[in-house]
Amino acid sequence: MSLLEVRNLKTYFPVHTGLLRRHTDDIRAVDDVSFSIEAGTTMGLVGESGSGKSTIGKTILKLQAATSGQVLWEGQDILPLSGDAFRPFRRNMQMIFQDPFGSLNPRHTVLQIVGEALEIHFPQLNKVGRRDRVAQLLTQVGLKADMLSRYPHEFSGGQRQRIGIARALAVEPRFIVCDEPVSALDVSVQAQIVNLLQDLQEELGLTYLFIAHDLAVVEHISDHVLVMYHGKIVESAPADRIYSDPQHEYTRRLLQAVPKFA
Repeated sequence: MSLLEVRNLKTYFPVHTGLLRRHTDDIRAVDDVSFSIEAGTTMGLVGESGSGKSTIGKTILKLQAATSGQVLWEGQDILPLSGDAFRPFRRNMQMIFQDPFGSLNPRHTVLQIVGEALEIHFPQLNKVGRRDRVAQLLTQVGLKADMLSRYPHEFSGGQRQRIGIARALAVEPRFIVCDEPVSALDVSVQAQIVNLLQDLQEELGLTYLFIAHDLAVVEHISDHVLVMYHGKIVESAPADRIYSDPQHEYTRRLLQAVPKFA
């Protein structure tokens, strides 16, 4: 059984026009998409901006309402669940965001940012226990434990993304949606973050949905790749085959359009 399975997922955004704001059309951000992810693997999801790939990630995590379809977590459809019923699943499913600065509260210290989830999901931890756990998480993502009292503006872009990764890891998830986690970073820093994610996956047995617009980045981390175009999956194949023998014209254009990731 797959850890996560998406069946015929649709996420539409209504278009309203005229003085009466009548529903005249839909933006089909995700249009009848299906795929599955095995535990401990990385599924790459690639497409241009506006293709719907980030909407898939948000819909899976119930950050965006689905129009129809199913998202099965170990066989159970989580889309119909209420907020209270979904809370036990929330701990298992986390997200790393694209913008490492915009996703961090500038008024909070690293201790507060990473420790907030610990207060919610691990209420048994006292203040000292939370501090020790955050320090451990910072070390795990390649930062120094004595950075706890610093604020986001005191870090570089790559360091801020490491803080975002530490925040996602805080609740000990099994599945992480990585929503373009390196697109805002310099190429040299991109490689460092991709390598960190791979190391964490091996160490913790994590499963990733890795969303990106750059096929060359995805090559280094994915076991399987989905290519998305106008809300639909137009190609699905093992990562090595996508690069050696792309079948869809859109996939070939993506490969031609980006520099080789190093």
